[in-house]
Amino acid sequence: MRKLWCIILLFGLIMVGACTPKKQPGISLEDNPVHHYLMGMQLIEKQDIAGAKKHFDRALYLDKTYSPALAGKALTFAIDAYGQKDKGFWEVDFKNALKFLKKAKKNAENDSERFIYHVTAIRVYFTAHPKGWLSEAEENYEDAINLDNVKETDLPYYQTKAAAHYFMGYGYYMAYEFRKAEDAFSKVLSSKPGKWHDKADTMFKRVQKIVRAMGQYTLTKVGKEIAVKPEVTRGDVAALLVDELHLDKFMAGRIVIKSKLPKAAFIPADVLNSPFKEEILTVIKWNIRGLQPEYDKTTQAYLFKPQEPITRKQLAFILEDLLIKLTGDNSIATAYFGTQRSPFPDVPVNVAWFNAVMNCTTRGLMEPDISGEFRPDDKVEGAELILALMKLRNIMNIY
Repeated sequence: MRKLWCIILLFGLIMVGACTPKKQPGISLEDNPVHHYLMGMQLIEKQDIAGAKKHFDRALYLDKTYSPALAGKALTFAIDAYGQKDKGFWEVDFKNALKFLKKAKKNAENDSERFIYHVTAIRVYFTAHPKGWLSEAEENYEDAINLDNVKETDLPYYQTKAAAHYFMGYGYYMAYEFRKAEDAFSKVLSSKPGKWHDKADTMFKRVQKIVRAMGQYTLTKVGKEIAVKPEVTRGDVAALLVDELHLDKFMAGRIVIKSKLPKAAFIPADVLNSPFKEEILTVIKWNIRGLQPEYDKTTQAYLFKPQEPITRKQLAFILEDLLIKLTGDNSIATAYFGTQRSPFPDVPVNVAWFNAVMNCTTRGLMEPDISGEFRPDDKVEGAELILALMKLRNIMNIY
């Protein structure tokens, strides 16, 4: 009798679970799956992944089959995987990403939700970087753009179908397929203006710089990796000067007596474990202005600071010093002294970097904005650095 009651109780619990509604009522007008999905995606843009997960979880509490929220949850796990250095932890996060992607695909109710699934899948694959990720991203891209009945009013976050081109372009960018990236971003720019237009314009200009640089020279692996960085460091600059410009070979070739070749006076403590240690020591050896070790009051030692981002005015100093060393023309260092009026509204004639900025812009090594501003304190992008050094390489070939 007791066993019979246990069976009945168990059956009752199963029935209750089966009858649990897939959707729950919200406590306010904005407490709905669409709103929480949109908030989650916006928090991902702000890199608040924990906050995004909370909104996706709330959306799925209200509707456990809501496909966009399932896709959004998959993206948060892909971002977690990207940040994992341990292979085991990466595998756990990526498996969770795939699990939620699969649910998102299964529960997509129309072409609009299928579009959201495919575009988010592109992002999952290029974010987590599993083996064969590019082909997976391309398959989802093709599926997204071939959907016929996508209603842009039903795309709360992506808003327009141009989102597929934008994120596939970004995927190609991360895969160093720069010409394909350029083509994808151009498709966004040729569509009607929308949410992704300005972002695509920024990326298109960045990719164009890399493509221009690659027009004459093949970038090394290190060069490609640095080219896609939104801001570059002192260590990155040292690496490119040695790997792309072959600085040591060129400078040594200008000294006839080999015994007079310089040597690095010391090894800064913060360079010992840098992946670019040898490149940094080479740059220190040749005493490139703007890349010398600096005295640090905290440690009371001279440090190179390889992880410190460089600004555009600092890059101008570096390029000017290289110009002087390449040409042997010391007058370059004072060429624009006494100039009465600056062509740039944000670079006065009396600042220390005015001469360097003028030398770089008049030789085409660096470019001002369309507005005419030089943006001296902005961080240098990888694409900008690559293009500047490739132009400098052309000058090197002349000399």
